[in-house]
Amino acid sequence: MAAPKPIHAYDVSETGVASVVSDLNTALSEGGYRWVHLDLSDPNAFDWISEQADPVVADALMRADTRPRMAEHADGLILIMRGVNLNPNSDPEDMVSLRLWVTDRLVITTRLRRLMAVSEMAEQMARGSAPTTPADLVCALSQGLTARMEPVLEALVDEIDDLEERSVDRASRLRGELAEIRRTTITLRRYLAPQRDILARLSLEDAGPLHHPHVRVTLRETADRLARLVEELDMIRERSSILNDQMVDARAEEMNAAMLLLSVVAAVFLPLGFLTGLLGINVGGLPGAHWPYAFALVCASCLGLAGGLVWWFRRKGWL
Repeated sequence: MAAPKPIHAYDVSETGVASVVSDLNTALSEGGYRWVHLDLSDPNAFDWISEQADPVVADALMRADTRPRMAEHADGLILIMRGVNLNPNSDPEDMVSLRLWVTDRLVITTRLRRLMAVSEMAEQMARGSAPTTPADLVCALSQGLTARMEPVLEALVDEIDDLEERSVDRASRLRGELAEIRRTTITLRRYLAPQRDILARLSLEDAGPLHHPHVRVTLRETADRLARLVEELDMIRERSSILNDQMVDARAEEMNAAMLLLSVVAAVFLPLGFLTGLLGINVGGLPGAHWPYAFALVCASCLGLAGGLVWWFRRKGWL
């Protein structure tokens, strides 16, 4: 069978010394484990994974649309995790999926897009140093994924702080920025919350190759760290909702003020319009029709009436 072309492939000894694997069909030496990182687009990946595990595992690792989950299968563990997208010209909330098949002697990971945590692990192995067991490798990858989420959430907190400060003066102009923050928060939480639950569950259960006590402690710490990030997302979401309510209230106040002003203007000109309309009817008997000072008197009366209405509206507090 034609083997897929791996993105990364290393054999790791029991002492943590990593060596590059050039041919995936070669047998693994005694002791240690093998890590193979594949691209989902490789046409030979599904058949090769099916031979190393079974079609159920291959289907889980090759599925395009995934959410964080964990499932024990045969002698191994299927684990799906997500990491923020830190690739150039990408949105961090467009999270990248990392699919893992973990046994005592083999770790297979697949991805569709590049993940910085995986690249960093490959660089570490290229230098000859690696986690000594598959369980340690899973811990290191989960820690790497979680660590890269923190700067993204810190940036969101800074953005919401800045919006709250600017909303004091021009709340109605910031609705687009707030909507983008809320969208990012919702997207991140959609994947981080189940991933937090998975790591917490792994830290409490004897899940296949991850049963080592020190691994459970590390996973528990990572789960606590991820739980803090989820709580941070919840806080950002609540602050965004409060800020959105404030913006809606400010917009309503602006509209009410504009409607009040229009109403006052209409109330001032309503009697003036009635008066001028009455004096403009084309019938005989209008007073002052032949008096040269009648127009000036009407204008003065209109100004006096308008001034009296404005004074009364101010006294009522409507202006």
